[in-house]
Amino acid sequence: MNPAATADTPANPASRVLFASLIGTTIEFFDFYIYATAAVLVFPQLFFPDSDPTSATLQSLATFAIAFFARPLGSAVFGHFGDRIGRKATLVAALLTMGLSTVIIGLLPTYAQIGVLAPLLLAICRFGQGFGLGGEWGGAVLLATENAPPGKRAWFGMFPQLGAPLGFLLSTGCFLALTHWLSEADFMAWGWRIPFIASSLLVLVGLYVRLRITETPSFRKTLERNERVEVPMLTLFREHSRVLVLGTLIALTVFVVFYLMTVFSLSWGTSALGFSREEFLKLQMIGVLFFAATIPLSAVLADRFGRYPTLVVSNLLMIAFAFSFESLFSVGDASSTLLFLSIGLGLMGLGYGPLGTILSELFPTAVRYTGSSLAFNLAGIFGASLAPYAATWLATHHGIGSVGYYLAGAAVLALIALLLTGETRQRQD
Repeated sequence: MNPAATADTPANPASRVLFASLIGTTIEFFDFYIYATAAVLVFPQLFFPDSDPTSATLQSLATFAIAFFARPLGSAVFGHFGDRIGRKATLVAALLTMGLSTVIIGLLPTYAQIGVLAPLLLAICRFGQGFGLGGEWGGAVLLATENAPPGKRAWFGMFPQLGAPLGFLLSTGCFLALTHWLSEADFMAWGWRIPFIASSLLVLVGLYVRLRITETPSFRKTLERNERVEVPMLTLFREHSRVLVLGTLIALTVFVVFYLMTVFSLSWGTSALGFSREEFLKLQMIGVLFFAATIPLSAVLADRFGRYPTLVVSNLLMIAFAFSFESLFSVGDASSTLLFLSIGLGLMGLGYGPLGTILSELFPTAVRYTGSSLAFNLAGIFGASLAPYAATWLATHHGIGSVGYYLAGAAVLALIALLLTGETRQRQD
């Protein structure tokens, strides 16, 4: 601990805090999304050979889901140490776990080389990605919000949230560049490995930045008051289980809509609607710009008007958007598809920006790392892990409109949770 720092005075400059929270989540989401893209474009052919392309894609999407089940476990483990020994060391460990898992994926042999061992190793590495991200997100949000000045928590808390669109733009940009510069044969033979291996460079940058920060003021207060609990997870379930359930439901909609707009739409667009891979990735990148633009807008609204009204409005708009699926995403027209992606991802940003802040404000400091991380990642299980799979099944059997109803149902559950939670911005350490 910096001896010059007091419990009330942040030892970290604001610029360093915000960059450290942003760079870490950008790297983590870059790693996470390159797998999502490869799960649609590469892995069905190389790791799950099958005479039926749809079956192979569904198997690949099943491994995609593994990470979301690993994330709560990562939340529990990293959250324990984050609440016991501090945010900084835990964030470094989470970043290393995610980074190593990603690089190994880029080195794996394929089904043609080692048979059924290939998808097994792929699944293990995907589990490692989810385990690391389970500890990364909550720590990055707390690094930002626990260093925020009064009245700026949502603004500080949105910087780690920006890592999601930035990571997506980087990952999609990599695959677009590879698609443009390599032949299909070279891309499938070795080109797809480049983003996974190159992520090691980003991890080194992230580690350098993370190692230069000091502990947050809120955690230092916990140390001074001797308020740490022996087993944060047990305390969380015993004293804050209701809040945990509500936080999970509040985060539900953003997970559903994001993975519908990215993984499912890419799979459906390049198969049922006839888009080329390059064309659809370009449309997605434009849509993600709206995602990135509405995150800071939502943070401003959340600091000015409150987290509760901002998130209520975003979920109401999401319900209205859900009824446009049939008209906007069923004909294979580029302009309507771009409008579909832009609206969906823009609304995603409106709900995602204040999400880290409201989840962190729901829990006391002693269990905040564990509680906020677990709520976020449990929402990942229920909202995202099976979303591409479920949406593909629904669209195939009941039409694309049924996928919109699926999203509307998630938004209704989030609205109920918000009504039961109320405003959180007045809650302090």
